[in-house]
Amino acid sequence: MQGKYRNRSYWLDAIGHELIPRPPLQGSIDVDVAILGAGFTGLWTAWYLLERDPSLRVAVVEQAIAGFGASGRNGGATSASFPYSLGRLEKDFGREAARATHFAMKDSLEEILRVADEQGIDAHQHRGGSMRFARAPHQLKAVDSTLETYRTLGLDDHVEALSGDEIRRKVNVSDVIRGYNNPSGAVIQPARLARGLADAVERAGATIYEETRVLDWSPGQHPKLMTTRGDVRARAIVLAGEAYLSQLPKTRRAVAPFHSLMTVTEPLSDAQWAEIGWENRETIGTTQYNVNYHQRTADGRIAFGGLGAPYFFGSNIRDIWNPDHPVFVKLRQLAVEWFPVLRDVTFTHAWGGPFGMPRDRMPSMTFDEANGIAWSRGYTGQGVTTANLAGRVLANLITRTDSDLLNLPPVNHRSPDWEPEPLRWTGIRFIQSGYDEVERRAEETGMPPSGRSIAERIGWR
Repeated sequence: MQGKYRNRSYWLDAIGHELIPRPPLQGSIDVDVAILGAGFTGLWTAWYLLERDPSLRVAVVEQAIAGFGASGRNGGATSASFPYSLGRLEKDFGREAARATHFAMKDSLEEILRVADEQGIDAHQHRGGSMRFARAPHQLKAVDSTLETYRTLGLDDHVEALSGDEIRRKVNVSDVIRGYNNPSGAVIQPARLARGLADAVERAGATIYEETRVLDWSPGQHPKLMTTRGDVRARAIVLAGEAYLSQLPKTRRAVAPFHSLMTVTEPLSDAQWAEIGWENRETIGTTQYNVNYHQRTADGRIAFGGLGAPYFFGSNIRDIWNPDHPVFVKLRQLAVEWFPVLRDVTFTHAWGGPFGMPRDRMPSMTFDEANGIAWSRGYTGQGVTTANLAGRVLANLITRTDSDLLNLPPVNHRSPDWEPEPLRWTGIRFIQSGYDEVERRAEETGMPPSGRSIAERIGWR
């Protein structure tokens, strides 16, 4: 693989073929639906639009290549977890809304695997479940709270409580105390899924224009995307840029781009895997505030990801990261702490990417028919499965297809805008430091977070 898209992430670097961009837009065009972004949201929306009405003229406009953004850089986990927790959904929207969202997310996971299988997309998909556990006493409260929420919602059979010994028999993680497994989880190679889905969308009849950057968009009776290479006029336009929407004038404050970083080991030996286990390739992570997430790749590596990178003033997005960044150093340290057998292992790749966070942490899936503008955004780092749900919701809204999905909490939800700069930078960096302080204090005392810090009180948990 050659050119400027090399090493954007390990996933893209290991795609198995050269990343040759599709032809860009060549002048202004007219279509039925114009989609900004060839990531998971844009591609799933195109897929379901054409499934509902194959006669639609659908154009997808991408500033780089399909899967270049978060869809090709994430942790490779798809599960029934929604960005807005089940406990908060129950509190804010009621028991039935929380249950309905959970089942919709389970269905979205099944949809991802179904379409991948039917379309012959080899995304290294494997249904192994999604495990979360505590490695320190202060993390136990979050484990118990999650299990209690499932019990309260009558979803006991949708999650499995695990003792430390039971976890170690699955994955030999050091110092693990107890946790749970959600069977509705699968591991994927995200860039292979994104690139394969792009091919499937083209076969279904859509056109994808790559290396075509959208400069702005215009609502109204004749909405359009204005790009560096011409206008795309349509009956409806879909803003599916997620974190990158923060780079456009009209949506600059709709989401704040946060960065998650990842690193990956060289392929491990059979002896190392015999010590670690992990034969079922569950996605794993702890319940600490600064989220971390890990997977065993199909080619025998371990990929480690986590938060901790600072928010950049003006919602700046950075695509290139120094491998010596403190977050990468911490991830490599954690890898050896979790799996001491990795002490002499080489880490071959380090990369980062943005995800979009709305002001209230609730994703939005909306279509304003009068102005012809649809969008889905604000996945807070849990976008692989949520994007499939969004694609189905937006396709139903645009084609006026009745569905129970249209009654879910994120549908036609409108998050408040983020504050203007410099208030946005000051507030977010303050909250980020609050998270660090909460975690540090909990580690020192062994006590779970009290709920009294500002970071906790504003609901960012």
